[in-house]
Amino acid sequence: MIAAEAAARPAALAPGVREEAVFLTLTVAGQWCAVPVLAVRDVLGPHAITRIPLAPPDVAGSLNLRGRIVTALDLRRRLGLPPRETQAQAMSVVVEQGGELYALLVDQVGEVMALPAEGFAPHPPTLDALWRDVSTGVHRQEDRLVIVLDVARVLAIG
Repeated sequence: MIAAEAAARPAALAPGVREEAVFLTLTVAGQWCAVPVLAVRDVLGPHAITRIPLAPPDVAGSLNLRGRIVTALDLRRRLGLPPRETQAQAMSVVVEQGGELYALLVDQVGEVMALPAEGFAPHPPTLDALWRDVSTGVHRQEDRLVIVLDVARVLAIG
């Protein structure tokens, strides 16, 4: 394998580790994305979200998950996309980072799927810089391009 190809593969697919990794697919404004399934703790339907005063614009608020307060991050705002018509339609993908839970608000949750290593590619030159900052690359499939999100980078608000 060429060094550039190895560098383009997500960290979850470091050379010699495995030939495919498992991801949860989701959509944000019609764009297919994926997050490593091992980072996902829960998937929730529409949930009541309480706004947090003085929070960054990306933070939609907080929600209660079985007695635990979870910070909700609106992926549309985080990725510079137009807001959804109503927040009540958003689904939540709950991820864990640094011992804390975060809910990524998405438009739709797809399926859990293994993505073969040979489908991974570096970012296309036309991909928006904001998307490049929060992803590790793309996965080419027959009918779509899936952007592989890096959960730690998505949660780095600032």
